Amino acid sequence: MLPIKPDVIKDIKKIDLLTYLKNNDPDELIKVSRDTYSTKTHDSLKINNGKWFWFSRGIGGYSALDYLIKVKDYSFLQAANELVKYINVEIPIYFNNEHISKTKLILPKKNKNNNIIISYLIERGIDMEIIDYLIENDLIYEEKNSHNIVFIGTDYNKIPRYAFIRSTNEKRFMHDASGSEKEYSFRLLSKTYNDKIHIFESAIDLLSYATILKMNNRDFKKENLIALSGVYQSSSNSKIPCAIKKYLENNRHIKKIFLHLDNDSVGRNATNNLILNLQNEYEVIDGKPFEGKDWNDFLLITINKNLKER
Repeated sequence: MLPIKPDVIKDIKKIDLLTYLKNNDPDELIKVSRDTYSTKTHDSLKINNGKWFWFSRGIGGYSALDYLIKVKDYSFLQAANELVKYINVEIPIYFNNEHISKTKLILPKKNKNNNIIISYLIERGIDMEIIDYLIENDLIYEEKNSHNIVFIGTDYNKIPRYAFIRSTNEKRFMHDASGSEKEYSFRLLSKTYNDKIHIFESAIDLLSYATILKMNNRDFKKENLIALSGVYQSSSNSKIPCAIKKYLENNRHIKKIFLHLDNDSVGRNATNNLILNLQNEYEVIDGKPFEGKDWNDFLLITINKNLKER
C-alpha cells in the first residue's frame, strides 16, 4: 500500500460520496428525490447537498473519505489509496446534482381502510381528532401491502410532492417514497395569518406537539408546523435544510422560528447550527422537549402523569 503525499490528500478530501459512488459503484445508488440518494446496502444512509448522513447509526460526513472510514471500516491509508484513482491531474471528478432529471413521485398503494395506522397513532398518544383531520385531508393513509403509515407533503396547490413511509410494527423502517421532493416535507399549515413556524425532526414529533397544543386548549390549525424527516449533523457553515429554506422563501412574513428538534447530540448540534444560520434574519428559539428524547416521548410522559393524577 503506497503512502499518499499531503498535497494529494487535500484533493482526496474534496471527493464527495455521490461522486465516488457514481463513478465506482453506480448500482449502489438509489434515487429517493430530485437531489437526494440512499444506498442499497443502507437505506437510512442519505446523500444530499454534498453531505451524507446514516440516520440509523447517527453518523455522517462530507466526503467519500469519511464514508469509507466510518461506514466501510477502511483505515485512513486504505481509503486514501482507494480514492486516489478518482483524482485526474490532481482535480477531483465531480458529479453535478443540478443535472439530475426530476422524477415523478411514486406513492404506495392505499389499503382499503386505515385501521392499523389509526391504532398505531393512538398508541403513540396522538389525538383522534387530529388523526381524523389528517385522513380527511389526504395527509396520511395506510399502505396496502405492508400496512405502513404514509405521510404526504403537498405543494400550495395541494398536489402531493413528498411521501414519507414509516412502519407501524416493531421494525424500524423509515423511507422517502421514490420521487419525493424534500422541499415539500410533511407539514400542517395555519388556516390564518401567522408569522411563526415550528420545526420538527419527524412527522410523529409534529403530531405529538399538535396533540399537546390541543390538550392545552390551543388550535393546532392556527400554527405552522413543519417536519424535516430527519436532520444532518453538520457544521455551522452548512446550508439550511431545503424544507425550511423553501418555506421561508415563499413566506417572507415569517419573523419567529421555533426549533423543536430532539434532545440528543444530533438534535442539539442541528439546533445550534440552525440558530447560527438563521439568527441574523429571524428570532430563533430552541424549543427542545421539556422531558424525554423527543416530543413524542414528552407527550407520552405527560399523558401518563395525567392518568396518575386522576
